[in-house]
Amino acid sequence: MQSTTFEWPFFDDSHRELASSLKSWAASQLSQDYGTDVDAACRVLVSQLGGAGWLRYGIPKAFGGVHDQLDVRSLCVARETLGRVSGLADFAFAMQALGSGPISIFGTDELKRKYLPKVATGEAIAAFAISEADAGSDVAAMTTTARSDGGGYVIDGSKTWISNGGIADQYVVFCKLHGTERGFVALVVEPSDPGFSVSGRIQTIAPHPLGTISFDSCRVPANRLVGDKGKGLKVALGTLDVFRSTVGAAALGFARRALDEALEYVTTRKMFGETLQDFQLTQARIASMATEIDASALLVYRAAWLKDTQHGRVTREAAMAKMFATEAAQRVIDSAVQLLGGRGVVAGNAVEKLYREIRSLRIYEGTTEVQQLIIGRHVLDEFNKAGHENA
Repeated sequence: MQSTTFEWPFFDDSHRELASSLKSWAASQLSQDYGTDVDAACRVLVSQLGGAGWLRYGIPKAFGGVHDQLDVRSLCVARETLGRVSGLADFAFAMQALGSGPISIFGTDELKRKYLPKVATGEAIAAFAISEADAGSDVAAMTTTARSDGGGYVIDGSKTWISNGGIADQYVVFCKLHGTERGFVALVVEPSDPGFSVSGRIQTIAPHPLGTISFDSCRVPANRLVGDKGKGLKVALGTLDVFRSTVGAAALGFARRALDEALEYVTTRKMFGETLQDFQLTQARIASMATEIDASALLVYRAAWLKDTQHGRVTREAAMAKMFATEAAQRVIDSAVQLLGGRGVVAGNAVEKLYREIRSLRIYEGTTEVQQLIIGRHVLDEFNKAGHENA
């Protein structure tokens, strides 16, 4: 990380210590090649991260974590640091925190005691199941339903694009409450629950464990309800409000690695009796890359700082951070590929892998276009509200 970043006023000494310690650990402990079996690789990474204590940053202190409640700056610092070294390690860390996030934020103490400690140690893998084939960012369009039945709920439907789908030990599943127009529930489902199945695996350009999960009269007990009955949408949006800025942090880590690779190359590559760094075109491109990285960092850590210190909703700020940082990282990484020339498109090269890995970050947890809608609506709502108050 740039030496000046953690001198900014967004951070406490604990965040600076986390950045330093995790950076050293990641450099010495994370492999650059976990093989082609991404399921096995993620299990190994979750075990490594849990054994070293890093997963504790995604869990409240009372249930095996570090902070009394989720500290978004710590989550962002961890994702940026891991993303700079290994996209798959960032994925493993992020999904443990996001997958258990609804329980951490909205769950009963009973649910927290049952599920969170094993997530913190890496003994259990968590998943967040909200997307459907025809209902991604439009959460209200979901068709998976849950109906009350005796002492529990019965779920029917399917979810797709589910990270850790097929390897998770627990899924927080979001469903429309049967018989209602706008009622939703969040329920914890275990793979052993009758009626649950993994109905397909999904291959992407940057391999991660992704799958489709199905529910055929899947019965879960009532005490696995997360949040209030009918208020599942609040659970989903409240969780995303915490974690959306961390996606920007991961993109920031990818962008920093791309700049590292570009700087190493342009300062050593000879051309026409000079090095690439001596050409003004190279200097201009490096300048743009560095500026976009700093702008991304400011937006990401502003959103995280606001969430940690003001404790309110940061929907607008988190959307800005996620949108700008992921789009900027795409541009920075593309510039790194261009600067490396032929080497930049060789399979297995660091920037070639980053080029594939960054693409999904512009989509999940809300596409760039969805973030634009969120931001635009907030800005217009604020303007209209101010206009009415001043009228």
